[in-house]
Amino acid sequence: MQACNAHGLYCVPLYDTLGAGAVEFIICHAEVSIAFTEEKKIPELLKTFPNAAKHLKTLVSFGKVTPEQKETLEKYGVALYSWNEFLQLGVNKDFDLPVKKKSDICTIMYTSGTTGDPKGVLISNDSIITLLAGVKRLLESVNERLNEKDVYLSFLPLAHIFDRVIEELFIWTGASIGFWRGDVKLLTEDIGELKPTIFCAVPRVLDRIYAGLTQRIATGGIVKKTMFNFAYSYKYHNMQKGHAHGDASPIADKIVFSKVKQGLGGRVRLILSGAAPLSTHVEAFLRVVACAHVLQGYGLTETCAGTFVSLPNELSMLGTVGPPVPNVDVCLESVPEMGYDALSDTPRGEICVKGNTLFSGYYKREDLTKEVMIDGWFHTGDVGEWQPDGSLKIIDRKKNIFKLSQGEYVAVENLENIYGLVSDIDAIWVYGNSFESFLIAVVNPNKQAIESWAEQNGVSGDFNSLCEHTRVKEYILGELNKIAKEKKLKGFEVIKAVHLDPEPFDMERDLITPTYKKKRPQLLKYYKEIIDNMYKSAK
Repeated sequence: MQACNAHGLYCVPLYDTLGAGAVEFIICHAEVSIAFTEEKKIPELLKTFPNAAKHLKTLVSFGKVTPEQKETLEKYGVALYSWNEFLQLGVNKDFDLPVKKKSDICTIMYTSGTTGDPKGVLISNDSIITLLAGVKRLLESVNERLNEKDVYLSFLPLAHIFDRVIEELFIWTGASIGFWRGDVKLLTEDIGELKPTIFCAVPRVLDRIYAGLTQRIATGGIVKKTMFNFAYSYKYHNMQKGHAHGDASPIADKIVFSKVKQGLGGRVRLILSGAAPLSTHVEAFLRVVACAHVLQGYGLTETCAGTFVSLPNELSMLGTVGPPVPNVDVCLESVPEMGYDALSDTPRGEICVKGNTLFSGYYKREDLTKEVMIDGWFHTGDVGEWQPDGSLKIIDRKKNIFKLSQGEYVAVENLENIYGLVSDIDAIWVYGNSFESFLIAVVNPNKQAIESWAEQNGVSGDFNSLCEHTRVKEYILGELNKIAKEKKLKGFEVIKAVHLDPEPFDMERDLITPTYKKKRPQLLKYYKEIIDNMYKSAK
């Protein structure tokens, strides 16, 4: 990547989690002429031929290659090199580096998007440097400046802007980057080995850490549980009073929470969450027990990642993405059809961003660029609400709105955030269509919670059969209704039927993007039959 930057070549990340056909689409759309690949991914790239051969002329493996693979590719007029062979090509050759401008494009990063083909986001040198300068300034202003001793564990895809800019920041600082082994089951071991100081994650990873910790506390015996709960309440109370997390309860940190810190390697001082919303209860829990700052950020590939980030030791910013980072302008634009007014006492509206961190357009798609770039403002499609302290809360998605048969509009993301507070579920997709008057949902229940409830309530069976059991469905529906009542949801916002899927929404079935955003059209297609049956039987 840095070699491409130095030589003024467009770097186009390829990753196979974008769904079937995406790698071939990107190679052809971006007209990629040389590709670098892990040895084990060569078979994946071979699937893109013969179409990819129109542009792709050279393939380089970071490891070895087989004679059969060479032979196959020769038929398409493509040269295949092992890493050692490739290095030999440059021996005794010198090249002058071209003169580069700030406005030059350095990367075409394809976003997964929840509908249609991936879009190629053009990112310039200027965007990345402007963003990094802003983040650097922000960290300095809260006394958390990076230094050469900092260590970052990279396990998010480098083809994703979040990981990309953090790595650029570490390279600029002269700090260290460690790469995981690529196996989720070994991630804890990797953390223990590397002992990172900065940890970046998507909410799903932090949810797993939270679930693991709460499970351990629940099964750790009455004394440990009581001690933990007392320490937690005491420290949380002090943090609410304005104490920094390190001063809120040094004794609790030493006796109770140090074990959590050790589980993250013992040196983590900053945990950054991005790419999707982090549940408030998970964020609050980690802020207390992790003995580190837990900061939630918000940004898009089009805004070159972090546009907002919450501030350390500001407990009032829980559930928000914090204030804008330096070097960006932000405003909210009213969305009258959804009842959001940017000029009301509580300003709500579509988040619009301006400044040098913005992308330079979608590659070969000026039509799509014009849709989102209006008078220099990039329209994110997300709906935000300004908080009195200057931080922003993401409350909705402009496009994820539908009408029920009685003419009521439903803002589905907001509802999913509320229903997501039910601790016995891991994920929920809420659906309603304009021919029906009520909502239904597909839920991924929490395995441990359901099995424990079943045991206490005399319901037998394995997890899969429990998910089909009428009493379990009634229990989950009851829990969802409880939260609906608590949060004063309107009658038409209450879920009337649920389907419990023991399999989490995943990329294999194309139900979520690599950053765990729900692909609503695909979810609808996948669960179509189940939805139809739910509507029939719920009437």
